[in-house]
Amino acid sequence: MTADDRLIVALDVPNALDGLKLAETLGDSVSFYKIGLGMLTGGGLALANELKDEHGKKIFLDMKLFDIGATVEAAVRGLAQFDLDFLTVHGDPHVVRAAKEGAAGSNLKILGVTILTSLDRSDLDGCLIKDGDVKDLVIERAGNAFEAGADGVIASPQEAALIRALPESEGRLIVTPGVRPAGAELGDQKRVATPANAVADGVDHIVVGRPVWRAQDPRAAAQAIVAEMSSVQANR
Repeated sequence: MTADDRLIVALDVPNALDGLKLAETLGDSVSFYKIGLGMLTGGGLALANELKDEHGKKIFLDMKLFDIGATVEAAVRGLAQFDLDFLTVHGDPHVVRAAKEGAAGSNLKILGVTILTSLDRSDLDGCLIKDGDVKDLVIERAGNAFEAGADGVIASPQEAALIRALPESEGRLIVTPGVRPAGAELGDQKRVATPANAVADGVDHIVVGRPVWRAQDPRAAAQAIVAEMSSVQANR
């Protein structure tokens, strides 16, 4: 079975050496990797460049940047020089606009984070986020990010169909963490769906970490997810 770009495997492991070892284990079964903030001090950027330049992989750098516009623009401009594929920023319009300025002239796609998939309404109350159903807030933030120029958004699979229904979503990406194969542990995710359901609801890419790298056979786990994304249920 060949790799499917719709599957992004999260290299949420302690350091670049562990990440490279996992990527070598997965081999040609995976073509797209996410490197997040947790690995940044463990050689994450060096690993991103090695996987991109020497192994021909696509790279999603999950930094979730948030700051004043000038700082975000400068940070993104610096990251854009590495020819990576996706970068996350918070989906607030001023952040998205600044990130797009920083990415100008490169192929780096800017993805706006709506609401983290590990949060529910009680978490948002603790953060003093305005009242309202989580799904409604995600849709609103997605629309605002698209209007600000985001190439795509990050949202849970439970909101994917509603985001895909937005007129502004045409030609934009929906990337979803919080995807768990049937029977997998939820971990810290609260708004989840299976790979097949996520694809059926209009998701372009799913991000899966622990169900792959904690599996006894990570390569077989990745291949099973790819098979599920191509199943009859996913294409309903």
